[in-house]
Amino acid sequence: MQYSLRKKVLVTGGAGFVGSRLCERLLQEGHEVLCVDNFFTGSRDNIRDLVPNPLFEVVRHDITQPLYVEADEIYNLACPASPVHYQFDPVQTTKVCVHGAINMLGLAKRTGARILQASTSEVYGDPEVHPQKEDYWGRVNPVGPRACYDEAKRCAETLFFDYRRQHTMPIKVARIFNTYGPRMQPRDGRVVSNFVVQALQGQPITIYGSGDQTRSFCYVDDMVQGLMDLMKTDDDFTGPINLGNPQEVSVLDLARQIIRQTGSNSPLVHEDPPEDDPRQRRPDISLARDELGWQPTVPLEAGLERTISWFRELRARGLA
Repeated sequence: MQYSLRKKVLVTGGAGFVGSRLCERLLQEGHEVLCVDNFFTGSRDNIRDLVPNPLFEVVRHDITQPLYVEADEIYNLACPASPVHYQFDPVQTTKVCVHGAINMLGLAKRTGARILQASTSEVYGDPEVHPQKEDYWGRVNPVGPRACYDEAKRCAETLFFDYRRQHTMPIKVARIFNTYGPRMQPRDGRVVSNFVVQALQGQPITIYGSGDQTRSFCYVDDMVQGLMDLMKTDDDFTGPINLGNPQEVSVLDLARQIIRQTGSNSPLVHEDPPEDDPRQRRPDISLARDELGWQPTVPLEAGLERTISWFRELRARGLA
């Protein structure tokens, strides 16, 4: 890449599951990448192979505190994204989303950087509209155990658009639907990692509720491509925009598919569903197709195969 085309790109949460893959892709494009992470859920193992690259730098930092660096682009991915982690310290989760957004928006304002917020399908809550389009305002319980994440992400979106209106800043907002793939943590409480780890260990696979509830799963490489495509759009396109796989699958069918692909004999067990667990989750990605020319390319079976191989490797190393 020519020096004049090289950008200084800041990725908060850059040592996380999605963030580390994003850092990797940005480096492949020839950009300078500053990975910022407090390593609460991120892992140094995820970025170990990137550290020798002279264009890559790591800073241990919590974005609830101001950060003074230079950047041309900012991807704000910092936040625990699974219930196990974001409910561990709900007050801190809210701070990361809200204070973190304020700090990163302030940094973008000072440097003139374009900034992308990694929002979430959780802003739709337990939706009454299916599939979910970006103009749906959602159905969220503001006082429930998931509210620290759901409402904080909604507030972060508000801040992004208020900064846009007040300061004419170039913002992007992506609503990320369930993402899976290598570098997921084995005990992060997400349905794919839970099922794969339980299947590989021959343990009962835990299904909360009947298993009829549906989800849509997007492979991590597709998600990273969508984020990068969104960042490259003109300044007048802000989003919010859904990024996810519109293929809908029930939790029960997902469990059966993982059992089949792992060759496991794990039985299925049912437990009570968690409070405010959404019944349906499926993105309408018409806007992403129209504005970004983006849609997922990795089928669920192929993505699960790569994910299962990742967890087999972790298991061989005694890490899962």
